[in-house]
Amino acid sequence: MSEIISYKCPNCGGPLIFDPKKQKYACEFCLSEFNQKETESGEPQEPEAPKAKKQGGEPVLYTCPSCGAEIVTDETTAATFCYYCHNPVILSGRLSGEFHPDYVVPFAMEKKQAVEIFEQWMKKKRFVPKAFYSEDQIEKISGVYFPYMLYSCRAEGSLNAKADRLRVWVSGDRRYTETQTYDVRREGSMPVKFVPRNALKKSNRELVEGVLPFETEKMKPFSMGYLSGFVAERRDMGEQEFSEEVKSEVRLFTEQSLKNSITSYDSVRVQNQSIRLEDERWEYALLPVWTLTYRDGSKDQMYYFTVNGQTGKVCGKLPVDRNKLMLLFMEIFLPVFLAMLIVGYLI
Repeated sequence: MSEIISYKCPNCGGPLIFDPKKQKYACEFCLSEFNQKETESGEPQEPEAPKAKKQGGEPVLYTCPSCGAEIVTDETTAATFCYYCHNPVILSGRLSGEFHPDYVVPFAMEKKQAVEIFEQWMKKKRFVPKAFYSEDQIEKISGVYFPYMLYSCRAEGSLNAKADRLRVWVSGDRRYTETQTYDVRREGSMPVKFVPRNALKKSNRELVEGVLPFETEKMKPFSMGYLSGFVAERRDMGEQEFSEEVKSEVRLFTEQSLKNSITSYDSVRVQNQSIRLEDERWEYALLPVWTLTYRDGSKDQMYYFTVNGQTGKVCGKLPVDRNKLMLLFMEIFLPVFLAMLIVGYLI
């Protein structure tokens, strides 16, 4: 069963929210700020575990520890907000045991920055429906920690090949070609770190993979506090669901790297090669994404805009306003058509 955790300000009791800009926890009421160690030194407010109530299958209800209102989530949501008092709450049990993340990349940009990136990006998009970038719609941009499985290993490889070097010259009226063939061997060891895979079935793969890569060297050991003020999803996919795909990618990359190391020859023919993956491990991380979604009811299709919450990389799939396209067509086509009619009439 999930316990609800609400991180409270030691000074006034207000909710603490992680501030991406300052990389600290901030209280919006008394304006106090706390670093990671200061929040860990004090225990977050943990009331008795509330009873979770199923509601027709997937939705689950919990009780807000601040105002007593019911919080509606689905089975993978691990951090959210209370709709009534807007307190951030974390369902700690959702991230325990095998679902406890190893790492987290904290948000490095605030919502204001994400909105500015969105507005700049939209200036270049002429044929998007106004509903997609209306004020009400922009307000729905949400910071979400998505779950990813990360694969690491050490790739040991060797390759044997025949390589040809050609020398061409002309003497008199004849052209000569000399071919020198060499036996070439390459071997080496390559560390592979944190190859990511989306670990949430319900998420749009284009949405969560379009903002890759993250700067994984800046990952931090997981702490619940980083989730305060954001939405977070728990993984519902494991390594077994994409293990073979990832290992195949790593082997192919290693083979290509070995072959690309053979230079200054005119042709290379691989005779045999061997790739071994050693020290394999999978780890689980929550990575930050600012996301905005829009459903076109007429087409029953979902569109989205996402920003990497660490690097600012943008990815999006946008709807097209047919009326705007038609207007552009009429602005261009009609004058040309009328000009042709006039010229034809005069002729």
